Amino acid sequence: MKKALSIILLVAICLSSTLAITGCRRGEDECAVLYYTYSDTYISSVRAEMDRLLDKGGIAHHNYDAGGNQTTQTEQVDTAITKGASILIVNVVDTGSDDAARTILEKAKQASVPLIFFNRSVSENIIKEYDRCVFVGTDYEEAGRIQGRMIGEYVRDNYSKLDINGDGKISYVLFKGQQGNMEAEARTKYSVEICNSVLAEAGLSPIVFYDSQNRDKYLVDQDGTWSNAAANNYMKTILSGHSESNKNMVELVIANNDEMALGALAALEEVGYNKSGSRHIPVFGVDASEAARAKINSGAMTGTVKQDSAGMAEAIAHIADNMINGRDALSGIDEDMKVGEARVNIPYSAYTGEDE
Repeated sequence: MKKALSIILLVAICLSSTLAITGCRRGEDECAVLYYTYSDTYISSVRAEMDRLLDKGGIAHHNYDAGGNQTTQTEQVDTAITKGASILIVNVVDTGSDDAARTILEKAKQASVPLIFFNRSVSENIIKEYDRCVFVGTDYEEAGRIQGRMIGEYVRDNYSKLDINGDGKISYVLFKGQQGNMEAEARTKYSVEICNSVLAEAGLSPIVFYDSQNRDKYLVDQDGTWSNAAANNYMKTILSGHSESNKNMVELVIANNDEMALGALAALEEVGYNKSGSRHIPVFGVDASEAARAKINSGAMTGTVKQDSAGMAEAIAHIADNMINGRDALSGIDEDMKVGEARVNIPYSAYTGEDE
């Protein structure tokens, strides 16, 4: 009898120790994952993979949808902390300034809860304010540079065919996802700048924005949601006044993400472009979403930049497990992806077809 009781006591002690070590793995409390919006296609793919990986790792978690509202997300952070979250994983809504990220960081710091910001850029200065904070994202300039080179090389190799207005230059429209967002700013800048540098090296004229009266040289989603609908509406308006017959047709479409690219493409297809046997207007995006890859593989869309949603989710889940279990946050992360002690960059790559 004494031996049996000893065994039971030993098992209880071991179980208690396991629960203490594994933190949120057994549902005593949970990891809170806060998304800026579920409606973003890329973020949805990250969420699906993150759910799978956290479930596979036995990590209890709860997802929050801010619906694009920073006030909502900040309140969700308070809720998660009150509920005893073991870690906060945050896709911050407002990236136009440091205010939102700093507010969230201060809440996490005060509660001594580890914090991972991801995808939507957060200033390095903010991350440094808390030694239990990490950022997982991308080199936001890299996507614009890759896209710019891809576009430049395509335009260079097809210049005369693309010049359907016969004016010796290629007119373009650019759809910007959000004002003040560092990814949007970099993609807007470098997609055109790098493209034109490729053309200059070949002795060709730079691409020019289709509307000479627009000083910004882009059309922005006023809601900041990088949406298919915003680009589709813009493109329909453009096509109502710009055509081959008027000799002012838009000859190139550049979008900060695939959803905007697909919205513009749908408007082009609606009036007969980019279909089998019809004239194609090159359309470029960023993300390599499933829908965009399908359109590229069918020949309707021209190219995109792969933003690795699975790779991002994997890095976040790995770091979360490290932090939960008291290991160094970046232990086991590929050295090539580390930037200092508290940042991980997921690499981009060009995508122009299924053979890549």
